[in-house]
Amino acid sequence: MRTTRVALAAALCVSTLAACATTPPPPPPPPVDEPVLNDWRRFATVADRDRYERRDAAWTLALEQSRRQAGSGNLRATGELIDPDAARPGVTPPVGDYRCRTVKLGSQGGDEGLGYVVYGWFRCRIEDTPQGLRFSKLTGSQRPAGLIFPENDRQMILLGSMALASEATADSYGQRPDRDVIAVVERIGEARWRLVIPWPQAESNLDLIEFVPAG
Repeated sequence: MRTTRVALAAALCVSTLAACATTPPPPPPPPVDEPVLNDWRRFATVADRDRYERRDAAWTLALEQSRRQAGSGNLRATGELIDPDAARPGVTPPVGDYRCRTVKLGSQGGDEGLGYVVYGWFRCRIEDTPQGLRFSKLTGSQRPAGLIFPENDRQMILLGSMALASEATADSYGQRPDRDVIAVVERIGEARWRLVIPWPQAESNLDLIEFVPAG
């Protein structure tokens, strides 16, 4: 039990994660040689577990809306990014700087909203921390960041939080449920990855963040 609490404290301090909102405050930071955190299910909130379990439904609704409703940007040019079955083996992204863009599919406003929005490119980064890989979107008005947990050869799971507008950094995961993010990390090309965010907190029904190596 103490090992689990210690590992979770490391995620709070190094990788912007926190325990679920129902758990007690973590103890002081552990030694730097604590092992990588592997089980995202121990830390995910009930709400995010539900979003994850219903991700196929998010794909179905979001794609249906994107085909039926007007949108913004060239969705067809995104190719495999919007293919639910595009995931390839060897998912782990290398550490480094990336170019990234967000594509929002579907509308929480139903027929009144845009069916899709394709945004321009921003800056993202994958870092190696003592608790595992960490993804951060560095520029733009919506900037998710969080720790990436191993799942299988085709998927990893990100638990993080969203910084908005001029906020300096995202809150720790679990501190503000309205900012929490759960995403599936998948490789969809030779050097092309995506975050699949089912049932985001606002606007769309599925968010995709594509990222490719910078330069």
